[in-house]
Amino acid sequence: MSASAGLRPGRYLTFHLGSSHYGVPIRAVREVVRLCPVTVVPLMPPHVRGVVNLRGNVLPVFDLRAKFGMAAVDYSDRACIVFFDMQERTRHLAAIGTIVDGVDDVVMLGEAQLAPPPDFAGAVESGYLLGVGSTPERAFTLLQMQNILSTEGSVTLPSFTSTVAARGPETS
Repeated sequence: MSASAGLRPGRYLTFHLGSSHYGVPIRAVREVVRLCPVTVVPLMPPHVRGVVNLRGNVLPVFDLRAKFGMAAVDYSDRACIVFFDMQERTRHLAAIGTIVDGVDDVVMLGEAQLAPPPDFAGAVESGYLLGVGSTPERAFTLLQMQNILSTEGSVTLPSFTSTVAARGPETS
């Protein structure tokens, strides 16, 4: 497999936004917390939800649905904030939180379960995608959160079906 930068076997945190399933390398995740009140900061872009105080640290929180151009929803009690460590070349920056509809699992993906990003004929910025991961139950769009969170506006990502298509048609 010719993996893209960062796509390698290991543990991935999986989460969903609506019916779309995503995964991120667990090493990029600092912490996952239940959705808590977010203090709105005036004059921010639509995807910047505000800030939270997490054990004395004031951290920014993005709405991942807005970042991906998805419709807003009333979040359920399964909604979480996933905090990612942000880093520049030579220094560590604070974490940034992203609201997701729900965290699903931590899965171990081997080399055979990983594929490079599909060629979308330039319709998707390749720097946002690590690739695609799959388990017998579903496929996940594997995200490059460092690049997504450092982008000013919304980003457009493809939606993969949540069921692995190679299994053939489903029967009711």
